Amino acid sequence: MQGKMIIISAPSGAGKSTIIKAILDSGMDIEFSVSACSRPMRNGEQDGVHYHFLSVDDFKRRIVNDEFQEWEEVYKNHFYGTLKSELSRIWDKGKTILIEADVYGGVSMKSQYGAQALSIFIKPPGLAQLKERLINRSTDKQEHIETRLAKAQEEMDLADKFDTIVVNDDLDTAVREAKAVIQSFLSHE
Repeated sequence: MQGKMIIISAPSGAGKSTIIKAILDSGMDIEFSVSACSRPMRNGEQDGVHYHFLSVDDFKRRIVNDEFQEWEEVYKNHFYGTLKSELSRIWDKGKTILIEADVYGGVSMKSQYGAQALSIFIKPPGLAQLKERLINRSTDKQEHIETRLAKAQEEMDLADKFDTIVVNDDLDTAVREAKAVIQSFLSHE
């Protein structure tokens, strides 16, 4: 059985994970779809909670086996994707799925699911603020930050392909706006 889906995408460092956590903690009847990735696990992350961490070879094998609803090679040998089994697992419970997807994956999922899906683009207030956030979170080396910033500009050009754009220049306001659009989407059959 297929139900509704909420897709949240943003450039790296725009605050999507923080906003998603606030949404999940709000008590709405939604469940997070754990994406798969082939990047190394960061400090504090847990397999099966933050991502399904796969080797590059395992990720590629699953692509060949058609186990992904969508996938992207976001950076060289850093694949991200949504497993079909995750979607089935959540819909089988009768819940709405919340997906955190890279921007291209978000566009792909929205095109596949149409009105069944609500797509939200979290936009940073600007590239200067985004660079500051990436530096402050201390998870990437300087050369990776520059790569992420170049990709962020490209991704922000796709914002108009989403149903809603939420600018994250104030976290509380962004969370409130995202929750409101989700509640509106869920209240309509």
